[in-house]
Amino acid sequence: MSRKLHGKYDGLKYGWLKDAKKMILLLIAVSLAFQLVIGFSFVSGDSMEPTLQSGELVMYIRLNREYKKGDVVSVRNPSGEYYVKRIIAVAGDTIQIRNGQVYINDTLLNEPYVNGETYEQAGIVRYPLTLQDGQIFVMGDNREVSVDSRVFGVVGKGQMKGKLLFHAGWGYIRWIR
Repeated sequence: MSRKLHGKYDGLKYGWLKDAKKMILLLIAVSLAFQLVIGFSFVSGDSMEPTLQSGELVMYIRLNREYKKGDVVSVRNPSGEYYVKRIIAVAGDTIQIRNGQVYINDTLLNEPYVNGETYEQAGIVRYPLTLQDGQIFVMGDNREVSVDSRVFGVVGKGQMKGKLLFHAGWGYIRWIR
């Protein structure tokens, strides 16, 4: 009888170890995915209204390191804080702010997503500003309250956490355009 019980015990133990190994591998895969591929963050503040609201959950992808104008990104500013902002200009572009409007390479930027007027802010940036290789200029969509590249200057690709894919609030999930 003890041999029969012992056999059942070994079978249960083997099954449990097999399941534990699967669970550990799954946890490692999920952990790697969050560290290397995707990430989640919460929007804090009003700087991206009306596109994003404070408190919304956003998902970003880390793999795509080719950022372009119009992309909404999670970016680390020079003080180490992470913000959600929109890319306005990239390397080689010259940015100018005149009469509440943004000009890229002397062409008025079409920004239907913007809330408020865009003015220069007290900071380290002097206009016109031509971006060098690896530099990116970011701004919030709610220009009158946003702390962005107008204040803390250009950011580098190494400061990008990732490109936002979607945002979610209570009862909805929307892709970011």
